[in-house]
Amino acid sequence: MDADGEMYRALVEQQQDFLVRFTPEGKLLFVNTAYCDFVGKPREELTGSIFMPATERQYADVIATQMVKLFRPPFCCSVDQWFQTKKGLRCITWSARAVRDESGTVVSIVASGRDTTDTRKREKQIRKRDRQLMLLIENDSRMYYSHTPDQVLEYVSPKIRNLLGCKGRSGKKMWTDYLSDNTANAAGLERTIRACSSGRREPPYRLEMVREDGGRVWVEVSEIPVQKDGKTVAIVGSLIDVTEKMQIEEGMDEAAMLFKTSRGKRDEAGDRRGTARRSPFGFIRSILGRPEEDGDDTAVQDPPRK
Repeated sequence: MDADGEMYRALVEQQQDFLVRFTPEGKLLFVNTAYCDFVGKPREELTGSIFMPATERQYADVIATQMVKLFRPPFCCSVDQWFQTKKGLRCITWSARAVRDESGTVVSIVASGRDTTDTRKREKQIRKRDRQLMLLIENDSRMYYSHTPDQVLEYVSPKIRNLLGCKGRSGKKMWTDYLSDNTANAAGLERTIRACSSGRREPPYRLEMVREDGGRVWVEVSEIPVQKDGKTVAIVGSLIDVTEKMQIEEGMDEAAMLFKTSRGKRDEAGDRRGTARRSPFGFIRSILGRPEEDGDDTAVQDPPRK
């Protein structure tokens, strides 16, 4: 073997990644030292054996589906291989490419792999934590969302979709598309724009929104600007349905107004009745110490002479 060949072989054997070559039928033609050490078998035993013999059935079906791509464009694929080793259940992530002859026929496959067990376990833990977090979020009384500084929605809680009667995904939309023509909404929009520009949290506010079926709902909104390097990159917020509360408040305001109007009318009527009962003659009698008799409008008489 010439110097170039020796250098190439040393480079392959010193690789920490796993390098293998196998036939289209899956028979191993070459394995490097790293792969031998990982599976705990000598090169002589592995050469000629079937590649991935220890893969469990649930993973073998997925791998077989992916490896079909090696026999048609783009003639490459990536797969995760889970199998038992002396270190326990491990995952190797393989990147494979087909080697073709001049006629385009696949004659062998080369693949490089790396132990990604720890990474896959962390990803699984993250997915589990995300599911738990979403479970908490979706069972909270508040409904959560986020949008860009340009008001384009990025995340919308399924509960908000239900509240607004959204039937399906229609691409990214601006949250302002759901606002009604109520003039009260202008104050809320102003606060959102101010929070984006200042990076400071604004007090909660109320909005009237339109459902897809044309119905209207009132929500109370609380928002927090998210900043990066001193610049607002997103707005995250929560809202709660206050439609029923608004209806009760409006009813109480109307009742208070009616009560005030009715009381004013009663007081005015009472004042008129009091003025009518008290005649000028009654006022004079009160000064002289004589009680007023009902219906007595005669003048004051001199006392009888003896």
